Amino acid sequence: MDSYSRTVRLLKVILPLAALALLSTVFLLSRGVDTTATIPFAEHDIKARIGDQQVTAPYFSGTTSGGDEVILTASVARPGGEGRPAEAEKLIARITMTGGQRITLTSEAGMVDFAGQLATFIGKVQISTTTGYEILSERLETELSGLAARSPGQISGTGPIGTFTAGSMLMESKIEDGPIHTLFKNGVKLVYDPKQPER
Repeated sequence: MDSYSRTVRLLKVILPLAALALLSTVFLLSRGVDTTATIPFAEHDIKARIGDQQVTAPYFSGTTSGGDEVILTASVARPGGEGRPAEAEKLIARITMTGGQRITLTSEAGMVDFAGQLATFIGKVQISTTTGYEILSERLETELSGLAARSPGQISGTGPIGTFTAGSMLMESKIEDGPIHTLFKNGVKLVYDPKQPER
């Protein structure tokens, strides 16, 4: 028998034995699992998560009686109870009207009453329209069944005609399926910008 054949036969025995030796050292040298380790959450966090039901990234869509599309989303929503509306964080509403115009409403938080078809935007409310208006408020109360919104407090904004402020604002359609009219009240101030095209 030549040296090559002897080497092959020898390797057939040595290599499996070496593999067994390596495997045994892996198991012998591995650290044991600490079965007493705790979950990395504080006890009060666990109780809060169990007691506080919430939905991540909820999505609601529908249409008004006039056919306008309404999409409502949030980062987190918590269900309401009897006499208490659902609460949401980072509330966003996108309204696409039948004529093609869009209105986007965003806020830090909000409340949604599906039974009463009302949504209230609270905290750094921003209203953006495709017609070029940007309006800021701290609170905006809207209807889900139709295109109507009311800001009971101070608002400020910019638009095609310039910058403006007012003590309150009302957005609504005077007739069913008609255009939306915006009424500013209580100390309206407008700084007209002649460079902007008139609407």
